[in-house]
Amino acid sequence: MAVRLFDAHCHLQDPRIIQLAPQLIDCAVRSGVVRFAVNGISEKDWHLVKQMGEQYDCVVPSFGLHPWFVEERTTNWLTSLRDLFRNTPEAAVGEIGLDKGSRGKQIDFTTQVEVFREQLELAKELGKPVSVHCVRAFGDLQEILQSLGPFPAGVILHSYLGSAEMVPGLAKLGAYFSFSGFLTSMDVRKAKKMLKSVPTERILLETDAPDALPQSDMGSLKWVPGDANAPPQLEHQGTESRAISNKALNHPANIFTVLNYVASMLEIPAEELAETSYSNAQRLFSYPGSAANSGHKGEK
Repeated sequence: MAVRLFDAHCHLQDPRIIQLAPQLIDCAVRSGVVRFAVNGISEKDWHLVKQMGEQYDCVVPSFGLHPWFVEERTTNWLTSLRDLFRNTPEAAVGEIGLDKGSRGKQIDFTTQVEVFREQLELAKELGKPVSVHCVRAFGDLQEILQSLGPFPAGVILHSYLGSAEMVPGLAKLGAYFSFSGFLTSMDVRKAKKMLKSVPTERILLETDAPDALPQSDMGSLKWVPGDANAPPQLEHQGTESRAISNKALNHPANIFTVLNYVASMLEIPAEELAETSYSNAQRLFSYPGSAANSGHKGEK
């Protein structure tokens, strides 16, 4: 049985891979990835995401201001974002969020919260799903979602690594739980408990490419061509490569590794999870004007 997958969160406009995007998309599509939700992270790359959405029917563009870049925003950033959605009705909102991790700690949290709330309010106003980054700030996240929610159009908790205990409350507010290669670094017992707490109709799969390379058998992974930190490239250079470098880039076709890992944790067939996650994403991204309502899935 041929499976179909929807990559619910990635960054194919990332400068590390944008020149290879046509090749990466083609490879992933041929392997069974039907759509990619490509998330912008700052005013500097929104135009690249828009162009990618115009070039590929399989790309669902998303625009947002990521917490790492809130201090770089212009004075009229929110007006620019509103204009972008007005001119790009097929777009979703994201990536936005909160971060108290090693990088996020360097950025004023009050500012993060202010920008996050403004974008959540915009997503709710526009009736669009919103992709959320959250690192060590789940208590703050839940409090803000409760104050502004619920969110009937959906909140995608991308690369979710939160606790099982938080799942019911977040789900009631409209949350979907998207899993990437980062899940493979989580304690197996905790990961299994958390995964089994997520309602089936709220499970999504993603790559977060070019980040979140799964911790997996190297032979099962696809490598980004020319990546100097990929084991095949290191071997060619005569460098020992028994361990995968944390700088190695993630290929969007590696969503199949995520699929197999999550299915094994849930103890269900991978084909069943593939169809469930695809249907969930297709439903979530089928808002008015969305590219997900289009039947064509290739390059224009």
